[in-house]
Amino acid sequence: MIRLTLILPVLLLTLLVGSPASADFQKGWDAAQKGDHATALKEWMPLAKQGNLGAQFNLGVMYEKGNGVPQGYKTAINLYNLSAEQGYFFAQYNLGVMYHNGLGVPQDYKTAIKWYKLAAEQGYADVQYNLGTMYVNGTGTLQDYTRAHMWWNIAASQGDKGARTDRDKVEKRMPPTQLETAQRLARECVQKNYKGC
Repeated sequence: MIRLTLILPVLLLTLLVGSPASADFQKGWDAAQKGDHATALKEWMPLAKQGNLGAQFNLGVMYEKGNGVPQGYKTAINLYNLSAEQGYFFAQYNLGVMYHNGLGVPQDYKTAIKWYKLAAEQGYADVQYNLGTMYVNGTGTLQDYTRAHMWWNIAASQGDKGARTDRDKVEKRMPPTQLETAQRLARECVQKNYKGC
């Protein structure tokens, strides 16, 4: 089962450390938490135009959900893309979900995998789980139990119980040499801090 829940505006405030415009971002954040989307929009729009990845992401959520603005998947995708290109893994994950579900774009599993991999490289267990599911099902890629096991093993090592369960199930379908390869790939991936897996 793939996890297709979009990440809601859960921005780590550590993104704002050292940002001269963080007070404006915080004002927008506080307003959004109170349901004052007009103030959030007013505070975040200039920041997003200046390249603030947190403002871009949170505006994307506003447009994706229609919170205080007309719902617009295409606008959400554009904003998520700006944030994701800067490496923000929540935006990368949301883009993966949007392409996976065909929200505002034609459904494109290969592009979903691209964004999922970028988020997975940052150690995000939910998206690592999703990659395992895509590999086991052959969604957007060739079916590959070795890669599925590798991603589920990595997610399980971070405490993901669903990944542990699915990893154990697929293990029963794998010959010993394939299982050894999957375990080796998982170790190597972790050693490389999830880059290039």
